[in-house]
Amino acid sequence: MILTSLQEKIAFNDYYNEAPTDQIARIKQIKADFGTDLFLVAHHYQKDEVVQFADAQGDSLKLAQIAAENHDARKIVFCGVHFMAETADILTGPEQQVLLPDPMAGCSMADMANSYQLAHCWQALTTEYGPEIMPITYVNSTAAIKAFVGQHGGVVVTSSNAPRIVAWALQQAKRLLFLPDQHLGRNTALQLGLSERELGLWLAQENRLAAVAPAQVRVILWDGYCSVHQQFKVSQITALRAQYPDVKVIVHPECAHEVVAAADEFGSTAAIIKYIQAAPKGSRIAVGTDNNLVGRLIKQYPDKKIMFLNPFSCSCILMNRIDLPHLAWAMDQIAAGKDGNVIKVDTQTAFWAKKALARMLTLSV
Repeated sequence: MILTSLQEKIAFNDYYNEAPTDQIARIKQIKADFGTDLFLVAHHYQKDEVVQFADAQGDSLKLAQIAAENHDARKIVFCGVHFMAETADILTGPEQQVLLPDPMAGCSMADMANSYQLAHCWQALTTEYGPEIMPITYVNSTAAIKAFVGQHGGVVVTSSNAPRIVAWALQQAKRLLFLPDQHLGRNTALQLGLSERELGLWLAQENRLAAVAPAQVRVILWDGYCSVHQQFKVSQITALRAQYPDVKVIVHPECAHEVVAAADEFGSTAAIIKYIQAAPKGSRIAVGTDNNLVGRLIKQYPDKKIMFLNPFSCSCILMNRIDLPHLAWAMDQIAAGKDGNVIKVDTQTAFWAKKALARMLTLSV
């Protein structure tokens, strides 16, 4: 077994010694051979070398909707991260396979909340507040977390639909538990008119609620964050404005609240793209999100002065594990009749997670 694994590793490393032009030609041919039986989707944060093959691209909400609507493709090659591929598997039919070119393409934010931690958190919160609390999970979470939320009457949100769904949830329950991204939760709650004193912070590593006046709390935020969006600071906005007084700054709501408050606009990946599309020619816009996307926008809109808010921030390292060699390997596996890295969520987890996802999709219409 160890020898076989080593041989497979050596064989895969050959893909990094192969000419990219050969891999590009082969991927195109395999796509053509399979036709509508194969559907390749890519998240906006993927590298250009991967996005060029996408039949569809989008943010988390768009990709979830695409997965729910696709009933034809037998093979769905998902160029994103693990939790996105899990969501696609949950929303597609049993005869469809979802493949992730590299199973190590994960999400550090999703890994900041696990079932064990959530069970302890839920026990503590329901003991403190009683049953009138609804769990809400950002789509950047594992299928197991989504299943817990679905089983307890909760719902999934994305950065696109968070304001609408959190506003709905606040009408349904006295209190919300929002996980795993504290920043999206805080920015959304404050956008909806809640005050800071109505927000609590659950410290998962310490299994306790940070010091607040418990009776005032309406939204309990999980102490998680995005490693990419943590790299944007108010000082960067201040420096850019000093250099370019005409600059407009737009950031993602996964950024810390002080960054969002200092920016001119904030919004989901889809909202950022729409903002840039609608901006007048010659507009100078600094963008605070994954630099793979920002770099692509700079090339797509040469008539506008699109800039990196932080040119030295790294793109999502885990997302970037899916590169041209990994995609070529995955496509070769499909062409050879092999499974490759199939993402399969167990039946019970999928059942409850789908409940939470279905609520989201219904409320997003």
